[in-house]
Amino acid sequence: MHRLWPPSPGGSPTVVDDTALERLYDYPDDLDRPWVQVNFVTSADGAVAVDGHSAGLSGPADKKVFALGRDLADVVLVGWGTARDEGYRGLKRTETRTDRRLRRGLAELPPIAVVTPRCSVPPDSPLLTDTAVPPIVITTGASAAADRAALTAAGADVVVAGGRELDPVAALAALDERGLRRVCCEGGPRLFGDLVAADLVDQLCLTVAPLLAGGGIGRITGGGPVPVPRRLALASVLSDDGFLMLRYRRGD
Repeated sequence: MHRLWPPSPGGSPTVVDDTALERLYDYPDDLDRPWVQVNFVTSADGAVAVDGHSAGLSGPADKKVFALGRDLADVVLVGWGTARDEGYRGLKRTETRTDRRLRRGLAELPPIAVVTPRCSVPPDSPLLTDTAVPPIVITTGASAAADRAALTAAGADVVVAGGRELDPVAALAALDERGLRRVCCEGGPRLFGDLVAADLVDQLCLTVAPLLAGGGIGRITGGGPVPVPRRLALASVLSDDGFLMLRYRRGD
């Protein structure tokens, strides 16, 4: 993997080792609020999936950056549609760098926080039955009380954030109350769109795969457009085997 931006003093691409990669993607120190990083992969022509799954777009370098996002986070935030379609379950100790997390004073494993406005996660989901850390289920007051109670009985930490519609500010506040400020959001498009609309995205990690997938596949953001586009600053560009790993941070 090579770093193309920021350029090296000599102007040539710089080889990026694990230490440099960790430094590039680390969260800011001494956070006093939730800080949201969003991860997405897209084809060169903008597709967000192949055969309904993002894995068809990924490569070794992208997977490494994706895993690093989890290693450095307090919590993994994901929409229920993405969690369901991608077969999410609780993180395993073999899926994270325990030494890296402990060195940074983080819990051994981050919990999964699933956003589902209608509380659609079934109690027998692998997110609850195959996990070492209880998941957080973020829903709304419009969801059925019986569904919320069933998930609580199954071991989930159920959070109500909003009345009829999800309130992303309240959702992040609930994570903050639990000491979870390093937020790694892994989609999907509707959740990303809600975070953009609420101006809550601090960093976007976008991998562009060297593939053409054709039309008919959605964008990485769902929902409506924002009145004023959010300004981002290019923070780094990495390349590996034709893949580009772009990192944008909140602009001024």
